[in-house]
Amino acid sequence: METENGTRWLSDEEQRAWRTHLDVSRLLTYQLEKDLQPFGLTMNDYEILVNLSESEDHRMRMSDLASATLQSKSRLSHQITRMENAGLVRRENCESDRRGLYAVLTEHGWDTMRKVAPHHVASVRRHFIDLLAAEDLKALHGSLAPVAEHLRTQRGRV
Repeated sequence: METENGTRWLSDEEQRAWRTHLDVSRLLTYQLEKDLQPFGLTMNDYEILVNLSESEDHRMRMSDLASATLQSKSRLSHQITRMENAGLVRRENCESDRRGLYAVLTEHGWDTMRKVAPHHVASVRRHFIDLLAAEDLKALHGSLAPVAEHLRTQRGRV
């Protein structure tokens, strides 16, 4: 359905799909965040710990970590300061670039990640994965992968 200005309004079916996506996204994020609270972590904290735990030597340049977590450098810097105060990460200077800094997972951060990850995975299973049949998960992935790729491409253009 188009108006005189060319806007392609969503059909009823498209509107239902879009609003269901928004509901699931918000509600799932809320629930996963709630399930991390007993560990004193936010979803942002957990995402940073995951990125660092999966990186070589458990370290990443701050600029790369900001990009990986879709945070501004300023916001990430505040986040890392908070996580440093909790003993989860530390900053190290980059020898090859005096202006560059690394975020490095501490031993306490690694221990925390190993302790929290099983609980987080159980939460993801309980509130998402186990609610869908295997063929629905496959179809969902197939449906969302092109959207994710499009958004990654758009992000690179900014």
